[in-house]
Amino acid sequence: MLWAMALLLLLSSWDDGRDSLIGPIPPKPVYADSSQWFIRDRGGKADLFYIISTETGDHLMNGDTCHFADTYDDYLRGRMAHEMHAVDSFYSGDCNYFSPYYRQVSMQSWGSLEATMARLPLALADVRRSWDYYIAHYNQGRPFVIAGYSQGAHAMMDIMRRMPDSIASRMVAAYVVGYRVTQEDLDSCPLIRPAQGATDTGVTICFNSVRSPEDTILVVSGGNLLCINPVNWRTDTVSASFVVVDHKRTDTLTAQCDPKSHLVLVGNYPDNRPMPVIGVPGNYHHRELKFYYPYICQNIMDRVAAYFEKKEE
Repeated sequence: MLWAMALLLLLSSWDDGRDSLIGPIPPKPVYADSSQWFIRDRGGKADLFYIISTETGDHLMNGDTCHFADTYDDYLRGRMAHEMHAVDSFYSGDCNYFSPYYRQVSMQSWGSLEATMARLPLALADVRRSWDYYIAHYNQGRPFVIAGYSQGAHAMMDIMRRMPDSIASRMVAAYVVGYRVTQEDLDSCPLIRPAQGATDTGVTICFNSVRSPEDTILVVSGGNLLCINPVNWRTDTVSASFVVVDHKRTDTLTAQCDPKSHLVLVGNYPDNRPMPVIGVPGNYHHRELKFYYPYICQNIMDRVAAYFEKKEE
């Protein structure tokens, strides 16, 4: 009897601790409401479904600290819409574009593994519901590219684990940008097939950029097993040069896959200041989309074209 009471107290105290990690929860997004989407319908033959990265910090909600985005709050929506608009502008090409607002966890949440694991289920559930609504009401049977950046990439792989073959057959490619694909992911998701070149389809593209392997952020790329160079689309060690314009200066950088760490090693970038909260000097997690956008945009178009060519054979 005493041991049972002790166990009950232990479980109760754990639940209280978990509840304190979660805090107040914003209203659930309703995806039948068009305000919960950023959509550009171009009449294209294929779609880009994009899940944004972490654009939210801790904020006050009814006098308490909230660790989730409120998708109905104008200020927080504005921060999320900024990334949605930028990705559409630079990556969509002729594709129709769909990006859901979701109760993403705050940047501060990623500073603690315990907090991350307690809070992420809410964000993942939102993204799953948005995907289901997209497939049922927006996709209309078209082929699609699915992409996510950072927290969005984590949510994207959660979708892929649950994707039935009837839907997966229309997947042109999946872009895991700035996040890891681990052995556990590979074991739990047969849909993940590593990309081997610039035009293979039904594959997963993954890259994480650093100055050197020692500059990795474990919560983002620790244990990663997939890597393709987002400039020359090779998986070997052949280096590629690319130009980036940043803070009104132009730099010529290099990108090279490291087969041991499965990271993209970026050379010659002069700004090695870390990003807030989880950053380390020499890690370019916050630069992924800015570094490679012309190459990724072209690659999306090339893979979509290859998908339709295969269909016509």
